[in-house]
Amino acid sequence: MSAGEFDLIENYFAPLASKGPPAFGLQDDAAVFHPPTGQDMVFTKDALVAGVHFLESDPPELVAKKALRVNLSDLASMGAQPLGYLLAIALPKSFDADHRESWVRQFTSGLGEDQKEYGLSLFGGDTVSTPGPLTISLTAIGAVDKGRALHRFGAHDGDHVFVSGSLGDAALGLAILQGVLQEENPDVRRFLTERYHLPRPRLALGQKLRCIASAAMDISDGLMADLAHLCDASGVGAQIFDFNLPVSGAAGKVLERLPNYKSRVWSGGDDYELLFTVPAKNVATIARLSEELGLALTEIGQITADRHIRLLDENWHSVEGAGEKSGYRHF
Repeated sequence: MSAGEFDLIENYFAPLASKGPPAFGLQDDAAVFHPPTGQDMVFTKDALVAGVHFLESDPPELVAKKALRVNLSDLASMGAQPLGYLLAIALPKSFDADHRESWVRQFTSGLGEDQKEYGLSLFGGDTVSTPGPLTISLTAIGAVDKGRALHRFGAHDGDHVFVSGSLGDAALGLAILQGVLQEENPDVRRFLTERYHLPRPRLALGQKLRCIASAAMDISDGLMADLAHLCDASGVGAQIFDFNLPVSGAAGKVLERLPNYKSRVWSGGDDYELLFTVPAKNVATIARLSEELGLALTEIGQITADRHIRLLDENWHSVEGAGEKSGYRHF
């Protein structure tokens, strides 16, 4: 007998929820949540559509982890601690019963692994069928000390611009998976495709930055596009130096062989690193924080009073095609 909607919920989703509050084993119509004392609640939602945000051939457990992690990255950018999430999933009618159950089994297995890693649980959700592509909508819920959340709108003229980790890995990984980029080195291929499938939400960094950074956001649509959002919110501009942009060893090998792919470093989406600005008085703290977290934190430029955003080469000439519209655009 094939598993119906309520069988899928009972067998695969309910084990991801608490038996007591807030989820009560997913037996009620809604969750009952008691906000932590002295904290502001932080909510974020991302939707992922097969063929747009992930490949239809991607393993379900990796799709699950990416769906959760891109939301956790938003919480990280606000300096919040994750608490739980709501999940809605629309499964294609083209899935037969066995395929549907197998897909859900693998998907929830991936969620369970990441719940343990990041310390949160499922609060509730919905499962439906659709004639369209597989679609996942996830709402993450976090908390931050009252009045201490990071925002995009705090950058000022003279602030230093930093990014975490490395840029362009996920975009190169996607190009490999799509067959656009041929990469024979198995270690390079594995590293870059993993960076696409499994972004790393910088939660610990975000929480540390609450006392250090003036503004922050995560990079989902590409460095220059997202920097434009931060600058627009803050009413400032920025000059960024392309020779300072952090590139992983794996990406460096690809770019050495195929320099025409360098634009992926500043325009490629799916990095999910943190982009943040730091007043001059706090810059010395960043090196110590980088060492404490074991995470590269690279200064890439400076905030300016004028509202222009420039990517400059070693001769201080603007890099062609690196404007604020160079990243991913949904519409």
